[in-house]
Amino acid sequence: MGLSRRFLNLIVERELRCIDMARCPLFHHPPLPTAATVANTEKTVVSVQDSTTRKPFVMENDLLLVERLQLPDPTFSFGAEADDECDGCGIDCFPLADRKVACVDQSGRAFLFDADTRQLVTMPSLHRPKRWPFSLFVPSTDHGDGGGGGGSLYIMEKSPRPEDGRCSSTQPSDQFEAFVYRKPTATASCKSWHRQLLPPPPFVRDHAYSQTHRQITSYAVVGDDVLVSAQDAGSYCLDTAKNAWSRVGEWTLPFLGKVEYVPELKLWFGLSAEDGRLAAADLSAMDTQPELVGSWKELDPCREWHLSRDPQLVNLGSGRFCVARFFVSEEFGGEFGNKLVEQDLVILTGVEVAEDVNAGDCSGSGNGKLELRMTTHKSRFHLSNDRAYISAVF
Repeated sequence: MGLSRRFLNLIVERELRCIDMARCPLFHHPPLPTAATVANTEKTVVSVQDSTTRKPFVMENDLLLVERLQLPDPTFSFGAEADDECDGCGIDCFPLADRKVACVDQSGRAFLFDADTRQLVTMPSLHRPKRWPFSLFVPSTDHGDGGGGGGSLYIMEKSPRPEDGRCSSTQPSDQFEAFVYRKPTATASCKSWHRQLLPPPPFVRDHAYSQTHRQITSYAVVGDDVLVSAQDAGSYCLDTAKNAWSRVGEWTLPFLGKVEYVPELKLWFGLSAEDGRLAAADLSAMDTQPELVGSWKELDPCREWHLSRDPQLVNLGSGRFCVARFFVSEEFGGEFGNKLVEQDLVILTGVEVAEDVNAGDCSGSGNGKLELRMTTHKSRFHLSNDRAYISAVF
């Protein structure tokens, strides 16, 4: 197995906060619970305070160990000025490699921040701001990129608007573009970030698309290419060398959101589109619809917790992941215990997927060549408030 990442990055309001996994571990095996431990903890794992009366009330859960997440001090704070031409003001954050993150405001203005070096690099503005963007980073294979964060960052609309079907398939679209780290000319000595428009996936210019709006539901990097699946439209692959799309099938990926590759296991991992569980599939051959080769449940939320947004999966290397799940909790509190109190709750859980050395005892599934086992390590919770709302984990 390779090395695991040391830091887990959070966007908390308009701040980047970096959790040192050595100081706030999500990965260690807790001691086996004794009968007394179970009796004392199976009904009381998270105790929070009613913000009105400060009277504690209890969240019930089957987890044995859930500790409060202590947020570290901000590494970097940012903000966006209001723009008369745009609705509201805000910043989208797109992770690159390691602890680098690109930030783009509602007007399309962009910069890159490296939390390791504390350096900020300006980037060209997007051709057009994105309403509901997602991103994928494709690292450069050129080792001469140095510390510039070399590679290409693809920023695309998750719910693209229909476009004129009379346009050429190679004509660029302002809904799909990339930041590319390259030399401006062949004779230039230094590289820098450049913006580049891309053509859209073919379904965006399909006449039928204007009749049934289609959303991109999952996306992944496969080799050096970008793979996306769109609801009721199939799956498409962008050849990043030629900037050309091709349809790879009528099927869609069995995942929801971003899919991560684990080279040690030669599998792609994401959250299942069916039930939101951590799952794995082989995307190396896309002549048929990929099938899940493993699916695991890492958390049993209690019935008073309601999903508030899609979960997020962070690849920490060496088969280790952090699963972030976002809930609104409803509990009765108040002075007399008869007031319904709602709080935003985030649960971060460290999980590890590895080859099962005892294949006969495998609790997961295999792909015909490899038996897998998932280990749930440790969970930490964070109760958000107006000043500390976790919006992204990467």
